[in-house]
Amino acid sequence: MTNRFGDPTLASRMRENLALPVIAAPMFLVSGPDLVIAAARAGIIGAIPALNQRTTEGFASWLEQIKHAIAGAAYAVNLIVHDSNRRLEADLDVTAYHQAPLIIASIGSPGPVVARVRAYGGRVFSDVASIRHARRAAEAGVDGLILLCAGAGGNTGWLNPFAFVAEVRKFWDGPLALAGAISRGSYVHLAEEMGADLAFVGTPFIAARESLAPDAYRSMLVESGADDIVLTAEVTGIPANMLRRSLEKSGYVPKKSALTRFDLSAEIETLRAWRDIWSAGHGVGDVTAIENLADIVARFSTDYHQARLR
Repeated sequence: MTNRFGDPTLASRMRENLALPVIAAPMFLVSGPDLVIAAARAGIIGAIPALNQRTTEGFASWLEQIKHAIAGAAYAVNLIVHDSNRRLEADLDVTAYHQAPLIIASIGSPGPVVARVRAYGGRVFSDVASIRHARRAAEAGVDGLILLCAGAGGNTGWLNPFAFVAEVRKFWDGPLALAGAISRGSYVHLAEEMGADLAFVGTPFIAARESLAPDAYRSMLVESGADDIVLTAEVTGIPANMLRRSLEKSGYVPKKSALTRFDLSAEIETLRAWRDIWSAGHGVGDVTAIENLADIVARFSTDYHQARLR
């Protein structure tokens, strides 16, 4: 018999305090404190990458700001657990000190952070792009899995969500979040119908006024459709969905030999790439205006509840 993993009651406990079962994905150089705070106030979970601050001290100040503003509401911290992240231990110390309720571990084994986060009562979710990675994360003791499916913005997966969810559910009973082109509230409900508990939404929130995205990035989202998304591994060393016009406009030509794998130690080159080249998912065609995050969530909520009634 296949070993089963995950707490089947955790997802329902998490959803009790949410207006909508949505996590605003942590987006590199896009998600900041204002976005996380707005998400919490709108009744969803906002997430912030530690590396969006250039220093651990700056990251600590952001967590202070978030905790002061949201008064106990849930939020998430995204930690890159790849061995090239030289800040991981320091950022994990700050995260533990502030007792961030949810950690999203990316690009590597979540094992090293699980015990530390569990010790203060936090939870660890791991984003995964294959069945093999999902099983490894489950065996490492994570509390939740985030399935990166084809069409997710930025670093992405390649599996169809129907197949991905169905196969992971053969061994995973815990919280499951689905990522990839979830650009409408009705798609949140469809994710539930497939067997997911939460939707992992990124691209629509890039256009939120509270994001760190420059105005030109927001405008490019509004003007783009699915055909404007390019899948390439030449920016960061792993497959990522990028806006075609930003690639063309930047004139960025990566050194393929230097980017054969993901490597945060090449910090200057990595940051320059993500500043000049902007990501988005296949659902970009549903981004039609620059809005406050609360208005985006309200529209999602209306669409979600109508879909449930249907």
